[in-house]
Amino acid sequence: MNKQKKENPLLNILLSIVIPAVILSKFSTPEYLGVIPGFLIALVFPVGLSLYELIVQKKVGFIAILGLISTLLTGIIGILEIPTQWLAVKEAAVPLLIGLAVLISQYTKYPLIEKIIYNDQLLKLPLIEERLQTNGTSNQVKNALRNATWMVAASFLVSSILNFCVTKYIVVSPAGTEAFNEELGKLTAISYPVIALPSTLVMVIALWYLIKQLKKATGLNMEEMLAVN
Repeated sequence: MNKQKKENPLLNILLSIVIPAVILSKFSTPEYLGVIPGFLIALVFPVGLSLYELIVQKKVGFIAILGLISTLLTGIIGILEIPTQWLAVKEAAVPLLIGLAVLISQYTKYPLIEKIIYNDQLLKLPLIEERLQTNGTSNQVKNALRNATWMVAASFLVSSILNFCVTKYIVVSPAGTEAFNEELGKLTAISYPVIALPSTLVMVIALWYLIKQLKKATGLNMEEMLAVN
C-alpha cells in the first residue's frame, strides 16, 4: 500500500523557520560564517525541505513555503543593509498575507481552512462526511467552516500586529551590523512565546468550535471524530 507519510509540523517549523533564523541572527557575523555564506546556508534548510516535499510527497507544504519566503526576505534586508523598518513590515506582511489567503480561499475550490484544521490528520473525514450525508447537515458544517475561517484569519491578523510591534521595539540597529544580528536573535527567541502562543490559542478555539459544531451535525463524540494513530 502506497500510504503518504504525514507531515510533522513541529519538525517543519524547526527546519523552515527556527534553524534559518538562528543561523541568520547568530552565525552570520564575520567571526563565524559571514553575511552571505550565512544567508546561503540558512536558505539550505527551507529549500531542502521544499525539494524533499516536492520529490517525495509530490507537493510543497505551506510551512516550507513560508519559511523560504521569510528567510529570503530577512537575508536580503541584512545583505543589502535595507532600513530596519522594512524588517518590521516584512514580519507583519507574511502573516497578514496568509490571513488574506485563508479568507479568499474560502471562495475557491481549495479552501485553506481544510488544510489547517479540517483535514484527515486531525479528523476522521470519511466517517464525518458519511454522517453529514445521512443526517442532511452538510450545510450546517459549511457555515461552521466559514466561521472557523474568519477565526483563523483573525489569528493571523493578531500575529501580524504583534510581529510589527515587537520587531519595531527590538530591532533598532542598522542592518548588516553585529548589533542588528544580535537583535534579530532576540526577536527570534521572543517571537514564539509572545506571538505564536496567542495565534495558536485562537487556532485552538477555532478547532474547538468546529468540533462542537461537528458533534451537533453528526451525532459523533470527540473521540469518534478525532484521527488517532
